[in-house]
Amino acid sequence: MSTSVLFDVQGPRAKRVTMILNVVAVLVVAVLVWLVVQKLGEQGQLDAEKWTALFTERTWSNFFIPGLLDTLRAATLAVVGSVIFGLIFGLGRLSSVWILRAVSTVVVEFFRAVPVLVMMIFFYLGLARTGLIQPSNTPFWAVVIALILYNGSVIAELVRSGVYQLPKGQREAGLAVGLTPSQALRSILLPQALTAMLPSLVSQFVVILKDTALGYIITYPELLASARRLGSGDGNILQTLLLAAVVFMIINSALTFLAGRLSRLLSYRTSGKTRPLHEAAAGDETG
Repeated sequence: MSTSVLFDVQGPRAKRVTMILNVVAVLVVAVLVWLVVQKLGEQGQLDAEKWTALFTERTWSNFFIPGLLDTLRAATLAVVGSVIFGLIFGLGRLSSVWILRAVSTVVVEFFRAVPVLVMMIFFYLGLARTGLIQPSNTPFWAVVIALILYNGSVIAELVRSGVYQLPKGQREAGLAVGLTPSQALRSILLPQALTAMLPSLVSQFVVILKDTALGYIITYPELLASARRLGSGDGNILQTLLLAAVVFMIINSALTFLAGRLSRLLSYRTSGKTRPLHEAAAGDETG
C-alpha cells in the first residue's frame, strides 16, 4: 500500500537491492579515499614536517592571525553596512509611494543579479583610478562595498518577505487604532518581521564572512590569501589551505549554531514563522 505521494514502500527484493547498492557505494568511496591518501603519501604530502609547520609561532603571528583579523574586519564592516542598506531599501520596497518603491526595486534586483566577484573587481579598478583612496586600502574598500551592495540587497528582500509573511490582521489592527500605513509598518510590522527573520539574517552574515575569501583575487590579504602566500613559500599549500578551511568552518559553525539558538529563542515572540533564507530571498511577490 502506498504511504507517500512520492514513492511506495519498498518490498523485500527492493530493500535487498538498495542495501547492495549502498554497500557497493561505500566500498567505492573507501577505495577512492585510499587511492587519494596513497597518492598524497607518494608525493610527500603526508610528511610530518609539512603539518607541524602549521603550528609554529611564525605561521600564526605572521600569516593566519593577520589574515583572520583582516577577514573579520571586512566582514564586520560589511555586515553593518548590509543591514543599513537592507533596511533602507527594504522599507523602500514596502513604501506606498510608487516612485520610491520602483527605485528601491530596481536597485535591489540589480545588485542581487550582479555576481559579487564582478563588483569587487569593478570597484577595485574604479577606486584605483579615482585616486580618492590610498592604493593600499583599495582592495579593502572594494571588498567591503561589493559585499554591502550584494548582501544588502538580499537583506532588503528578507525584510520585504518578512513583512509579507505576517498576518494581514497585524496591519489592520494598527490602522484600526489610528496609525497611518507608514506608522503601522515601522511600529508593528517591521519589528516582528526582523525578529522572525533574525536567524536568516545570521545565515546571511555567514555568507558575508565566506565571501570575503573572494578578496584574494584583488590582492586583499584576508585569511585565504595569507594561507596561499604561506603555502607557496613553504611548499605545503595543501596543508595551509586545509587549515584555513578548518578556521572558516569553526567560525561558520559557531554562527550557524547561534542562528539555530536564535530561531528557537525567538520563535514564540512573533506571529510570523521564520522563513528559510533561500525561500525568503526568492523574491516571490506574495501577500
